[in-house]
Amino acid sequence: MKKTFSLTHPKIKAARLVEAVRRDVKKYIKRERNKDLPEGVDFWDFDCKFGACAEEATVVHVADIGKSIDSAEEKKLESFYVEILAKPGCRTKRPKPTSDQSK
Repeated sequence: MKKTFSLTHPKIKAARLVEAVRRDVKKYIKRERNKDLPEGVDFWDFDCKFGACAEEATVVHVADIGKSIDSAEEKKLESFYVEILAKPGCRTKRPKPTSDQSK
């Protein structure tokens, strides 16, 4: 999903537009997570970017997209850009702590 969302509309209030954006983002992530995993993959990971426009977008974690949308609403931006790309991910085991590190 690479999309620029507008927060201005002649009849719809900005708060309702923000709720619609959140719903679209959650729906997209849920749809991608429900797709079949390729062989040897543990989960779907996401590369996310957020910004006022596509050129100014910075990398954010998928869990921080909601906070970014809140900040765009507080700054009263007319529009913002969201990019969410699904990629396969594999879990890695944590290294076991040695006796020296546990103290």
